[in-house]
Amino acid sequence: MFPLILTILCSTSITLILKYNDEKKGTPIVLLISNYFVATLISLSFLLLSPSKTYSFSTMFFGAFLAFVFVFSFFAFTKAVAVAGAALASVSARLSVIIPIIFSIFIFHEQPKYNQITGFVFTLLTILLFYYSLITLSQGKLALIDYFYLLFLLIGIGLNDFCLKIFEQTRPRTDTPFFLFSIFVFAFVYTSAYVLVKRIKVKRQTLLIGAVLGVPNIFSSFFLLGALAKLPAIIVYPVTNIGIILLTTLGAAIIWKERLNVCGKWALVVGLIAIFLLSF
Repeated sequence: MFPLILTILCSTSITLILKYNDEKKGTPIVLLISNYFVATLISLSFLLLSPSKTYSFSTMFFGAFLAFVFVFSFFAFTKAVAVAGAALASVSARLSVIIPIIFSIFIFHEQPKYNQITGFVFTLLTILLFYYSLITLSQGKLALIDYFYLLFLLIGIGLNDFCLKIFEQTRPRTDTPFFLFSIFVFAFVYTSAYVLVKRIKVKRQTLLIGAVLGVPNIFSSFFLLGALAKLPAIIVYPVTNIGIILLTTLGAAIIWKERLNVCGKWALVVGLIAIFLLSF
């Protein structure tokens, strides 16, 4: 469970840093470049210092593809934040838990036990309660196209998570350092090319925030792969998503004094029950 806890802490840090950057009016793509540059340096250190490592073109190409999914998901997230707010976008991203769990059951034949099925139902209920809580606060502010941005975000995050599961199931563990390096170096190339083509102005403050973001970003993927190696996806993904929502809500309440309505408070209670059921 230790890698799972570290995954939740790192992913929660990412969400809070993104919100902080939004508060500071930082350009998202500039934040992303700095973030991927730092993540590339850290992943390169992993690669050079790893005592047992292997390389393959298939792993590199898979990393290049997943890097595109990473960047697509981030663009979808920033658009969703712009039209629906950070909180609602974050909960929409957590709804993506449906994709890797369903694929893991049908493709990798993971068989959930009764308490895990119950916990998964509570997980969906938690996310839906949070979603209803936030959508109520945003009522009348969202157009039909805005819901499509939230849907694209859900699909992007879900594909990203399941691709990590595919790697863990199909590639040797010794490929992990090279795989992580491939993801972040290609993501850095993609975002840098976009900034150069669009001639986007780079601000020092946003670069610094992005540099901080790069640390939990690389480690969230590293610990998630570690968790998937020890636990089935039908446990890892629900616990991770619920944990991120709960800790993000707590962090936002402490830092930005955000408050929940009745549905939001019920979501916290149901979320704790879901984690309890899934932890066995």
